[in-house]
Amino acid sequence: MKLSQFKYDLPEKLIAQYPAVNRDESRMLVVNRKDGKLEHKMFKDIIDYFDDGDSMVFNNTQVFPARMYGNKEKTGARIEVFLLRELNRESLLWDVLVDPARKIRIGNKLYFGEDETLVAEVIDNTTSRGRTLRFLYDGPYEEFKEAITALGETPIPKYIDRPVEPLDEERFQTIFASKEGAVAAPTAGLHFSRELLKRLELKGLNFAELTLHVGLGTFRPVEVEDLTKHKMDSEQLIIPDGAAQTVNASKSAKSKVCAIGTTVMRGIETSVSTEGKLKPFNGWTNKFIFPPYEFSIADAMVTNLHMPMSTLLMQVCAFGGYDLVMKAYKEAIKEKYKFYSYGDAMLII
Repeated sequence: MKLSQFKYDLPEKLIAQYPAVNRDESRMLVVNRKDGKLEHKMFKDIIDYFDDGDSMVFNNTQVFPARMYGNKEKTGARIEVFLLRELNRESLLWDVLVDPARKIRIGNKLYFGEDETLVAEVIDNTTSRGRTLRFLYDGPYEEFKEAITALGETPIPKYIDRPVEPLDEERFQTIFASKEGAVAAPTAGLHFSRELLKRLELKGLNFAELTLHVGLGTFRPVEVEDLTKHKMDSEQLIIPDGAAQTVNASKSAKSKVCAIGTTVMRGIETSVSTEGKLKPFNGWTNKFIFPPYEFSIADAMVTNLHMPMSTLLMQVCAFGGYDLVMKAYKEAIKEKYKFYSYGDAMLII
């Protein structure tokens, strides 16, 4: 398939600027792969589509406050620094994106905080926008981490056209987030409330958690028409033994396995045994799923409504079927569903 096949026109007013008032009360478009039927529901109705013994797999990654603002030495120019990943804890080295990139050279120092408590030096150019920074900090690591956490803000995406608000700290995080390391939320999980999880548990569903630390590579534009030539950035993935056992027990019992989000789907498809079972995993994945693709683990998936020509939309089309998913997107636009991170959900069964 070609990149241009994943284009569609999205009216700007359908890009969600705020989350639903209650997590589990966003809208949900249900897409049935067997008969092609589309249903309009509330997210909390998801309980009606699953039974005792089915499993849901969540991504428990936690978003850290990755966006910081510093001032360049001498000129005082305001520079946005987006912390991508920690490269070396002892040396306080971080992979970052800087904006505007053209103003930053190797050797420049950046000062953070009103009293310039934190200083970083640019030591490497990794890409046109990316840099490696060394933070110059004398105290213990815990204090340094507290300092960058206090100076950072919740990295809501740029298409949310408003300043960060206190509600974002809570709502750009899933309720099961426990392992810090993501620069973006695994958005399908944002729809789950504690009440809904309890109701699913009482119905007999099993829960499994993996950790896939979402990096910006997930959202990097695809710039090649031939999808086989696109390379995903690697992201850290951990699938514990217990998660694999839970999923495999459901599969053995012919019960359903539902992947909560594209990150979970990529995670579980990264580590499949020759018998089609989920294997524990601890490493990195750069799995890129696009049609046609044979899925091994999940029977259903929850996902948000994604950007045109994104790797996320390609994966959803691979799972739901290209024609059916594109038809569902047309329907979602017609029915004025909200799109992207804070938007509405889709359940593919």
